[in-house]
Amino acid sequence: MKYELARKIVLPMLVFAALIGVWSFIASVVENFPTPTSTYIAAFGGVDADGNEVTGVLADPFYIANDDDKGIFWQILASLERVFSGFIIAIIVGVPLGLMVGMSKSAQYAFDPFIQIFKPVSPLAWLPLLLFIFQDINMTAISTIFVTSIWPIIVNTALGVRNVSPDYLNVAKVLQFTPIEKVRKIILPVAVPFIFTGMRLSLGIAWLVIVAAEMLTGGIGIGFWIWDEYNNLNYHHIIIGIIIVGVVGFLLDLIMGKIADYFDYRKKGRA
Repeated sequence: MKYELARKIVLPMLVFAALIGVWSFIASVVENFPTPTSTYIAAFGGVDADGNEVTGVLADPFYIANDDDKGIFWQILASLERVFSGFIIAIIVGVPLGLMVGMSKSAQYAFDPFIQIFKPVSPLAWLPLLLFIFQDINMTAISTIFVTSIWPIIVNTALGVRNVSPDYLNVAKVLQFTPIEKVRKIILPVAVPFIFTGMRLSLGIAWLVIVAAEMLTGGIGIGFWIWDEYNNLNYHHIIIGIIIVGVVGFLLDLIMGKIADYFDYRKKGRA
């Protein structure tokens, strides 16, 4: 047990040290590339190599200068609002559609070809068309998230329905369950773990999409903030933004994973 714990601590530290080494090497061969030390100062504040006092991006994340100049907290919050708006709409549409595709062969034959065609389409391919339709930054970002994150929910929900034992469905027939009763008492208890797996994948895609969408649509948000820092040649801030995006994505996945495990009867049974 202690050996396992030591491995969980030591191995990530070794990989982290290796990443810092690679980062430092790149900074030594690429002119003006941010070093780990200078990036840390740009993040948390301090005195740079020229002796200038630097106010870190994370030192005051809550400031609001104007509608277009806000701290990093508000940038992340704006992105999360768009992400969850599109994600919730994807759940509302995707779960019933997935149940229908899983329960009905006719629905499967009708929808499956289009699911397979549109599922691999890049979010950036949808963006110009949706921007033309809505003529609004927020609606464009939300609709792009919806269109690109709905597919894992549909596919995994349908997969969950197909994993319901035929014996359970026969019991529903014997007891003369209505379609709603069959879904509520027979199908959903089995399909829920699959649905949450789809939601977990969908949320990861949504967070991935929002960065690219905001880079192209502008406004406030972590994606646009990163792009704006690139235009201002603040490469330290780009690296900080990348790390923030990764950390937030990790936390979102961790939370959804815990929720999915809670509703997974298979893991409760093994416990």
